[in-house]
Amino acid sequence: MNTSASRALIPLGIFLALAGLLFYGLKLDPREIPSPLIDKPAPDFTLESLKDPSQTLTKEVLLGKVSLVNVWASWCPSCRQEHAELMRIARQNQGVQFLGFNWKDTRPEALQMLQQFGDPYTTILYDPDNRSGIDWGVYGAPETFIVDPQGIIRHKHVGPIDARVWEQEIRPIVEQYQAKKS
Repeated sequence: MNTSASRALIPLGIFLALAGLLFYGLKLDPREIPSPLIDKPAPDFTLESLKDPSQTLTKEVLLGKVSLVNVWASWCPSCRQEHAELMRIARQNQGVQFLGFNWKDTRPEALQMLQQFGDPYTTILYDPDNRSGIDWGVYGAPETFIVDPQGIIRHKHVGPIDARVWEQEIRPIVEQYQAKKS
């Protein structure tokens, strides 16, 4: 093959490579953001309780039970959207510890939301300045983590939880780690 014909194939090769990457990218779910924390211990934290600022909460609160750690804020419309479903799930699943992770919020507004819509949480961590949210890889609310009784993060869901997400995605993982504890 002569040199000019070889040079003409270079742009074609680049175009085909870029087209291949584009088609691969179209198959990906943009909401699915892999967490580097899956199957690793939950990050250490020392945070105040939302309801009792004199109470300090640490990673120890995650040990012993399967925990659903729900990142939420009063200013978050999607958090309000999922709140009724969290209330329903918490009432029906007594073996799961529901930990609220109040993120980048003010204490009065967060407490007002709980008073208005109910409180599904066993305990609520208060992280107004994102000190611990960064370690958890939180980039928005709502996000939900499933943590096993040994404190290992087993799953992360980005976005609101509804009945379908609970039944098809989160509940099977919760039940899997509850069964392992027994």
